[in-house]
Amino acid sequence: MQPSAEHMRIAARLPALAREFGFEQAGVAGIDLAQSEARLERWLELGRHGTMGWMARHGRKRTRPAELLRGTLRVLCFRMHYWSREAAPALAVLADPDKAYISRYALGRDYHRLMRRRLRRLAERIASMAGPMGYRVFVDSAPVMEKPLAAGAGLGWIGKHTNLINRHEGSWFFLGEIYTDLPLPVDDPVGDHCGSCRACLDICPTEAIVAPYQLDARRCISYLTIEHRGPIPLELRPRIGNRIFGCDDCQLVCPWNRHARPTEEAAFAPRRGLDNAGLTSLFAWSEDHWRERTRGSALRRAGYAGWLRNLAIALGNATRSAAAMESLRKRLSHPSEIVREHVRWALERQAGDQDAAPQTTLSIRRAEPSQAAASTTHSPAADAGGGPRSAARRTAT
Repeated sequence: MQPSAEHMRIAARLPALAREFGFEQAGVAGIDLAQSEARLERWLELGRHGTMGWMARHGRKRTRPAELLRGTLRVLCFRMHYWSREAAPALAVLADPDKAYISRYALGRDYHRLMRRRLRRLAERIASMAGPMGYRVFVDSAPVMEKPLAAGAGLGWIGKHTNLINRHEGSWFFLGEIYTDLPLPVDDPVGDHCGSCRACLDICPTEAIVAPYQLDARRCISYLTIEHRGPIPLELRPRIGNRIFGCDDCQLVCPWNRHARPTEEAAFAPRRGLDNAGLTSLFAWSEDHWRERTRGSALRRAGYAGWLRNLAIALGNATRSAAAMESLRKRLSHPSEIVREHVRWALERQAGDQDAAPQTTLSIRRAEPSQAAASTTHSPAADAGGGPRSAARRTAT
């Protein structure tokens, strides 16, 4: 079905409408995801989804939008920045083994509800212009291939670390979608600008990026500390360092993020001092305290036992101290065997029975987009010999 003049007009207004509702960019994608479907099925066959059984549970509805929502012809894709200029410098926290590093996207309020509300209002606005239309809003809430769709809509390209990268504004953003039966004109995708760079592969603490554009979630710190509910493999625990919820290393070294623009959304500012909190302080939280402190936060995803498990690993990798030992001993009788086992491991490390955890080697020159926030039009290509030398929430999608 060819787009009408009215559909062309709506598509032309979409970027301005997106900005009105707090999104930085919008685009329109078609629904042919055949190539992504083949890659996803291969990824699942290799078992790289780990214990995320939901990745395969819905069959091909993930890669065939019209099977998820009957009548879908187009997917409207949107992105919203989340890097907060108010957060403590990421490198400083990563370099301090006694501090807890939390992925930057999880420091503020949970993005799901905020973005979903905005997208519903935006969809209603479009419907007021287009007349009756079928639609459904998604924000990481259903089997949706959000990154291939966003790439198809021209919002960026999928980098070697498997995250979406925008040439002008990096990768510190959330994605959301509106499935619709409106036959709007589709946008052109952008080319891949990773070049020969492999900085994201080289920096990954657990070598989870097994090849360019290929991620093994079973080794990914984001998966291990958020989605995975069981014990974390012994050989990976020292490499996790002080990362207690997610990991940003591959984004921190990406040259395209050097001039990423910080968010203007107040809801994404750090809450409860979690951008610069001490490990022993967080480990002392009772479950009631944890529930109160993480209300309305993406941190709830890991669960309280997962929170303690992750903190126990970080304390095992922390500076050897009496304070860390005392903090750990208080959890030796925790009801969860997962927590108790990780506490015992951490106590052995604190006792000096194992080598100290390696510290981060991230480049300060590349890591802090907020330091360069005043420049939003500069391209990293000028500083990288003609192209960049390097590439809530990462999966095969």
